[in-house]
Amino acid sequence: MKTNQWLRRIGGAILAFALLLGIGIALSTAQAQNPDYRYPQDRDRNGNGDQNRRDRNWDRYGNYGGSVELRQTALNAGYNEGIREGSNDRQNGRHSDYRDSNTYRKATKDYSSRLGDRELYRRYFREAFENGYNAEGYAQGRRDRDDRDARDARDRDRDRNDNGNQNRRGRNWDRYGNYGGSFQLRQTALNAGYNEGIKQGRNDRNRRNRSDYRDQSAYRKATKDYSSGLGDREVYRRYYREAYENGYDAGVNGY
Repeated sequence: MKTNQWLRRIGGAILAFALLLGIGIALSTAQAQNPDYRYPQDRDRNGNGDQNRRDRNWDRYGNYGGSVELRQTALNAGYNEGIREGSNDRQNGRHSDYRDSNTYRKATKDYSSRLGDRELYRRYFREAFENGYNAEGYAQGRRDRDDRDARDARDRDRDRNDNGNQNRRGRNWDRYGNYGGSFQLRQTALNAGYNEGIKQGRNDRNRRNRSDYRDQSAYRKATKDYSSGLGDREVYRRYYREAYENGYDAGVNGY
């Protein structure tokens, strides 16, 4: 009795081992026949994105039999035609169904009878055509995004420069206010004020100490290079201080 029970246990263990061995062999065979075989979790993780955009990595396409030359020729021809069709559609501003394309339906470009089975060739061709068509759309989308990003960057630079240039008029005296007085008074005051301001700004920059330029003696006095022969003293000081302010900003910011 005990011997029978022992034999039944042995038989059950052998049967379980045989089942596990059979499953392992089946999985190995599936992987050998289809290089794109993945476990379900891998298909879920990779299938939605990468599997649809395999580009020219022929190892990632299906293997349905036939010679290496047949497969490579069909994949290469299909992908090239898909890229071309996709590019034409994008340039013409349309997104057609590539399956309506005459090239896709025929799927025989570059085929010759010496390669082998014609229908097998067409299967490879169409798979690569689809990926080529979609890859062109992906590439165009990236180009469009890059163009938009470049335009946005240029716009931001232009806005930043416009805002900065309004405040940094440099020695372009035409961009400063005109509060009256003679031409010589205005030019002398603007030149003197700007020179003093940029000198003070550079000094503060070198010392890494940005002070309030309005506390500077030269700014408060605002009479450097002034003489009564130029005209009104207060008009001179107004020009001087305006140029000093711009000169200081230019100097402290490294211009």
